[in-house]
Amino acid sequence: MDNKNNWNLELSEYIKQGEPNQQEKAKTWETAIGLQDVDGLKPSKYLIKTAKEHIEGSIDIKEVKIRIDEYYEVQDSRKNFEKENEEADKVAVRIAEILNEKAFNFSEAELLNIHKRLFRDIFDGAGVYRDYNFTKKEWVLNGDTVIYAPFETIKETIEYDLEQEKNFSYKDLSIDEAIKHLCRFTSNIWQIHPFCEGNTRTTAVFIIKYLRTFGFNINDEVFAENSWYFRNSLVRANYKNFEKNIFEDTSFLEKFFYNLLTNANNELKNRYTHIDNIQSADNANLKCKNCTLEEQVILNILKTNPATTQEEIALQINKSLRTVKTYMMQMQEKGLIERKNGKKNGEWVIN
Repeated sequence: MDNKNNWNLELSEYIKQGEPNQQEKAKTWETAIGLQDVDGLKPSKYLIKTAKEHIEGSIDIKEVKIRIDEYYEVQDSRKNFEKENEEADKVAVRIAEILNEKAFNFSEAELLNIHKRLFRDIFDGAGVYRDYNFTKKEWVLNGDTVIYAPFETIKETIEYDLEQEKNFSYKDLSIDEAIKHLCRFTSNIWQIHPFCEGNTRTTAVFIIKYLRTFGFNINDEVFAENSWYFRNSLVRANYKNFEKNIFEDTSFLEKFFYNLLTNANNELKNRYTHIDNIQSADNANLKCKNCTLEEQVILNILKTNPATTQEEIALQINKSLRTVKTYMMQMQEKGLIERKNGKKNGEWVIN
């Protein structure tokens, strides 16, 4: 689970050598396909072939959807294919489509709509809350289960969590504080487990879209290569057993988020999340401990393109030019960044 899959190696070539547009598409496909691993699902060779055509620009995402649907209509008539491949392929295409869209609404309706779009015709109950209680045996817990929200309280609990998040201010928080809060919010939404199936993939897509509203340049490889770790870390963030002296632990999820949002290089091994492993996640030596959330977002932009202008940054993070200039002046005073080679032809250097 910790190693790259063959499909990942194929798509990574576009990220290394492709044009910028191809790189962005390949990153989205990495995330979309990689997320299927949370349920042990693998893509077909046909999906990879079709995804590569989309990356290269010969077909659009609508054509990808049509081809995958037609492929499984033919396969179904022959009865010679794995249902798991069908789910992996169709849901991956739908995730890629949603992640390519700029629109997002931070609401209960958006969460329901994402689930409906991902799992329509895959299984019953797409876009509908579960109407029963259940448990799941987890490998990471030696067969024990997380306690999920009672089905009678799902709607009210989701509304409450979303309202609390809407009213929360990230202003002046350090990146450490912001990530800790984001991890707790994410794990709370996941713990509700509002749907019969597909909760982790739905949560991931919702959170990715939400994080983009902060202006983060998300490292898509983290989901592509560590989606099972993501789920295991959510389990550990919501599990406690007083008899065994085990308590809710978000540190594993925090390591994941640091890699996702700051390009940190924390080792994400599934065996570390197991309750029998005495190793605890350690966030020592993580990047930019003294940054605010806004400063980390700007650093991420400058990492991608040191020549980015303040006007361009203002557009990307949806702030006024005056506000961005204030942020960056403070960052220079802190010694986080400096300007080299003048205002017109220079670039920003990250210290």
